[in-house]
Amino acid sequence: MKNKTYLITSVCVVSLAFSLPLTAQMPRTQSVPAASPHATASPASSPSKQAVRPIPFHGMVLAVDQNAKTFTIASKKTSRVFKVTDKSTITKGRNAATMKDIVQNEEVSGSVWKNPDGSLEAKTVKIGPAEKVKPLASPTASPTAPKP
Repeated sequence: MKNKTYLITSVCVVSLAFSLPLTAQMPRTQSVPAASPHATASPASSPSKQAVRPIPFHGMVLAVDQNAKTFTIASKKTSRVFKVTDKSTITKGRNAATMKDIVQNEEVSGSVWKNPDGSLEAKTVKIGPAEKVKPLASPTASPTAPKP
């Protein structure tokens, strides 16, 4: 009888131990947090809030306004104007660059924050063509590998 009690107890403990990680990994279905009685403004109505994550962009520079610190690139449907701020990171090749390095007919890519008013604030700007990633050579295709 004593062995059956230990057996039942151990089976219960093991089954509980395996079921806890499964319930912890299940996705949560509640996506909207409950409103706090102390909250006065929603995140969307705050003018300082930006998009949750930066949006990528890529294209040719159509126009540059050095005084306003903006540049325009063409997309398939319309052109977009990007504002460069003190928080923006500009690079050319692998070196740091400035707003003066962004010129017309130059290829640029990077990421932007979309502000609530619809304006686009540059987070990163990479000047020049996108770098191609070289594929790694397989070990069997190596010319220095000894032949059997």
